[in-house]
Amino acid sequence: MDDKLYNQIFLKPRFQLEFEMNSQVLLEEIKKHLNDVSKYKMKVVDNHVVVDVPEKESHLWSPQLHIEIEEISESTSHIKGLFGPKPQVWTFFMFLHFLVGTAFVIFGIVAYSNWSLKQISMLPIVMLVVLPIVWVALYLVGSLGKSTGKKQMDELKEYTKQLLRTIKEH
Repeated sequence: MDDKLYNQIFLKPRFQLEFEMNSQVLLEEIKKHLNDVSKYKMKVVDNHVVVDVPEKESHLWSPQLHIEIEEISESTSHIKGLFGPKPQVWTFFMFLHFLVGTAFVIFGIVAYSNWSLKQISMLPIVMLVVLPIVWVALYLVGSLGKSTGKKQMDELKEYTKQLLRTIKEH
């Protein structure tokens, strides 16, 4: 059960595991553990498993682990884990990135139009400098949020590995 953690620089780190069990059997085994006494909540939909931090420990930056289980062969599964913020937080951040990107393009068009008409307007030029700074600030805030939830992310990963060890032993 050797895993590879990669994409540490990105806001949504990922890992992969090779597991010696058929994917359907593995999913059925995971479903058996849904009601186990554990501080983590799990949901299973098709070949996807979502593991959540308990509500009493949850904060804005709490991670969520999304696991996808794919079949490699009759006896081997490929497990892909993706850590990320809750969907509401991620959607809000993506909306802000889209807003900043769209504003950058619009101010770029206005600045180019003013330049080609030989008019001087400082607002578009100032915004073309400010918006990339805002974009970097958004990335840094997201990175700060990821580091705030790192302990919980490690706990989710350890819980998942423990669950897989338990399944493998039975």
